[in-house]
Amino acid sequence: MEQRRGTDTAERSRSWGDERLSLLSAVGAALTDREVMRHALDQAVSELGGIAGLVHWSCGPAGSRQLRLVLASGLPLPVLRAWEEIRQDVAPLAPARAVRDGRFVWIPAAATEALAGPREDGRPSSGILPAATTVASVPLIGPDGPVGALSVLTGPWEPTGEQTAFLQAVGHWAERRLARSAAGPDEGDEPPWWQQRPGGPVLRQSLEAAKAGSWDWGVRTGEMRWDRAGLTLLGIPDSYERRIESWIDLIHPEDVPRVMAATEKSLRERSDYEAEYRVRRPDGTTGWVQSRAHLELDEHGEPVRMVGKVWDTTESRMARESVGQALRYMSDAFFAVNREWRITFLNVEAERLVGPAGEVLGRPLWESPAGDVPELEERCRRAAAGGRPAGFDIRWPTDGRWYHIRLVSVPDGLTAYLTDVTDRRTRAARRAEAERAGAEQAARISELSNALADAVTTRDVVDVVAAHVLPPFGASGLLMLCLEGGRLNVVGSVGYPLPFLRRIDGVPAFEGYRLLNEVLGARRPYFIPSAEEYERLFPDLAGNPAIAHKNAWAVLPLTASGNAIGTCSISFDEPRRFSADERTLLTALSGMVAQALARARLYDTEHARAQALQRGLLPRALPTPAAVTSTVRYLPASSGTDIGGDWYDVIPLSAERVALVIGDVMGHGLAEAATMGRLRTAVHTLANLELPPDEVLAHLNEVVSDLGDDSYATCLYALYDPVSGVCSLARAGHPPPLVVRPDGGVECPDSVPDPPLGATEPPFTTVDLRLPDGSLLVLYTDGLVESATRDIDTGIAECAQVLTSERGRLLTSPPPRPHPDRPEQDGPEQDGPDRADHERLDRLCDLLVGAMLPAQQLTADDTALLIARLHGLAPGNIAGWPLPEGPVAAGLARAHVREQLTAWGLQELVATTELLAGELVANVVRHARGPTRLRLIRSRSLLCEVSDASPTTPRIRRAAETDEGGRGLQLVSALSQRWGTRYTAEGKCIWTEQPIPRTGTPS
Repeated sequence: MEQRRGTDTAERSRSWGDERLSLLSAVGAALTDREVMRHALDQAVSELGGIAGLVHWSCGPAGSRQLRLVLASGLPLPVLRAWEEIRQDVAPLAPARAVRDGRFVWIPAAATEALAGPREDGRPSSGILPAATTVASVPLIGPDGPVGALSVLTGPWEPTGEQTAFLQAVGHWAERRLARSAAGPDEGDEPPWWQQRPGGPVLRQSLEAAKAGSWDWGVRTGEMRWDRAGLTLLGIPDSYERRIESWIDLIHPEDVPRVMAATEKSLRERSDYEAEYRVRRPDGTTGWVQSRAHLELDEHGEPVRMVGKVWDTTESRMARESVGQALRYMSDAFFAVNREWRITFLNVEAERLVGPAGEVLGRPLWESPAGDVPELEERCRRAAAGGRPAGFDIRWPTDGRWYHIRLVSVPDGLTAYLTDVTDRRTRAARRAEAERAGAEQAARISELSNALADAVTTRDVVDVVAAHVLPPFGASGLLMLCLEGGRLNVVGSVGYPLPFLRRIDGVPAFEGYRLLNEVLGARRPYFIPSAEEYERLFPDLAGNPAIAHKNAWAVLPLTASGNAIGTCSISFDEPRRFSADERTLLTALSGMVAQALARARLYDTEHARAQALQRGLLPRALPTPAAVTSTVRYLPASSGTDIGGDWYDVIPLSAERVALVIGDVMGHGLAEAATMGRLRTAVHTLANLELPPDEVLAHLNEVVSDLGDDSYATCLYALYDPVSGVCSLARAGHPPPLVVRPDGGVECPDSVPDPPLGATEPPFTTVDLRLPDGSLLVLYTDGLVESATRDIDTGIAECAQVLTSERGRLLTSPPPRPHPDRPEQDGPEQDGPDRADHERLDRLCDLLVGAMLPAQQLTADDTALLIARLHGLAPGNIAGWPLPEGPVAAGLARAHVREQLTAWGLQELVATTELLAGELVANVVRHARGPTRLRLIRSRSLLCEVSDASPTTPRIRRAAETDEGGRGLQLVSALSQRWGTRYTAEGKCIWTEQPIPRTGTPS
């Protein structure tokens, strides 16, 4: 079946081929040779299913003839140029092979290219064709052999036998048809068609239509022949003398040297000839033509003939000259370089930048001033390699102006267009600078607004203005005055000497100082550019510039809520003119400053009142009992106007015992401060009742609970007994104390605190600590150890580290004490160890506060810190005796007193103390029961105590004149400095206190 299908295809091909041959036979004799060849070529391309067709004709001497393209169909101009001329003696292309061998030839185009290699002029042998193209050629035979070739370009298939036979038949038909045409009447002296040069009838008609002609110059004979198209193009009559001189006479005199140089170069180098020049026709017209030719050499390689063509380039030349003129005189600079980066063209504007044309044409671009442009060479090479246009701005070194350069890659090199963009960049820079200045100004205003919003006090406002307003304007001085009580008072200044501030502070408002009066009265700013202008405007204030050391001022009114509250002066060391923008900006800023200052003044007033209230509620001075040396620090919160509820106290009790108290009412405000005052009063009352710590907290809990469900407080109550050295403490929700022992060890009692006051019910837990003489007890509120960035446990640990640091150990170590049997008897103003220890404890407080609360850190809570050095009483200062029951006890008590006071050297107190002891023992014998005991304590005063097992508290009563008793306690109260009763675990104790005279103090 496949065989049958192939047979059918072959039969159809023969049938179609016969029909096409019959059509060719019907072509009339009136057609020109060119039309005949066009017919034959179209039929051949159609029959073979090709894509294009070519007809080549031979010229030149035998053995070295050229094949020249005379007819083509279906190929673009770039491809035609590659097939324009073929050396049939060397080129293995299909048309040359067909003419040389006189037979049909079929060759793939790729194989042809590989065999032939590039032409002498650098163009490819087969042109720009698809890789799978093949070429089928048949020779055109004349009387003396092949004179040309007819070729068809097809796909990658080999022509069939029928197609080959048809192509050969078409070639034979064309030969016969052209032979009949050549046998007709001669036209002039033209030879038969097979002897014609490319200017013959077949090519001539197409050349005439394209205003192109051919010429042939015998190098040795000097004969110059032109075809009819060439004669018409140059305007030469047919009777011209066919000599080379006739052609030279037509060339414009200015172009003769250049044309002859190109001719001599072609003859000398055996290369192709090409030149464009002007011709002066005999009819007086002038035009541009371009000639291109190749040499034919003899067997010795010597030139014998130059064969070429010429065509009219007047229109294209005029167009090029028009473009060239436009390029040369356009306002933008333009230059071009070839592939070797040598300058080939530059216009007038480019000469100004690159250099005169006579000096730089032909030289490398990098040897001109363009070589000094940074990165220009790198960008040019990148644009040439990438093949894409590139544009960028550069600063040209010859004139210092900015140009936008656009680089365009072209086949022969690179072109550059330079447009002056200096003015545009200047405008853009000014616009950018204005935008930048506007953005900076907006940023400064925003920063100032935020900083003023955070400013709390008047000092804060002054600092903010000094930091955010003075630097941007280059100012050196700031003076802020506030209107208070009809006078302008200085509330803040920067950069002003003290004599000037004293002169200006407190001046009466609206009188006596005209500059400030006019600013306040008119509520408009004054901008004074120099000291001379200042003295001209205000001659009564002529001395101020010299005193203030200033030479320019912006005096701005401060107005808040419609009221003038003061003035703000910004001053400069040097004279200064204020621009309109600066005046507007400073005036706007003064309004922001006025609002912040008004708010800060309200804060200052309220804060001063709150602090005064708090100072009135806290102890003005701590007492100085013999058992402790204490110091305290109180720091109010650094943000907000509300006061806190932190408090502290040192309360002396009987028997040289001391109560140490510290507490914190939760919250801030006047209500919390009032609660703190009530609790402090309650603590004093409860402590004087000689109640133990747990009972004190129980009563305080009732006080807080009565204030409401939302009232809470923390408290730590410590009771120190210097006789036993025991410190009993109870704490309700309060941080634990830190104990620093004499050896430098720091410990925190590990006890679970009870809930805060107001949040729990009694009982409270009491912890007893036995502390050696010289130990430190550090009490504090949570404001010292707790913050938003630090939990309370971490804060306590850091506080302990400070106490154990090298400096902390130095300040916590106990100072030397006097002999244990000879305590100091000086009062609170005494010099010696107590004063030195107090100073050390003060420095320890400062150390703790500085380490735990840095100066730059804002605190949201109050802080109270109480440090107490504990001083135990030596055994030699304590004496005690049990007493028997019955009246004999009083006499025995007096005897013990007499002996002990004599031993202590207190003879002056013997009589009084005997009387007091007798009355106290008699009172026990008469009204109490159980074992009785007498105790004497020597400290800064002399204490006499009588204890029994009865819980009944003695009371002073008014005795009638007839009563035998009831006057004993009246006598005790009159003879002692203080007296009282306290409860003990066994019952009660009645005590008296007498001052020890200085003269009686043992040395």
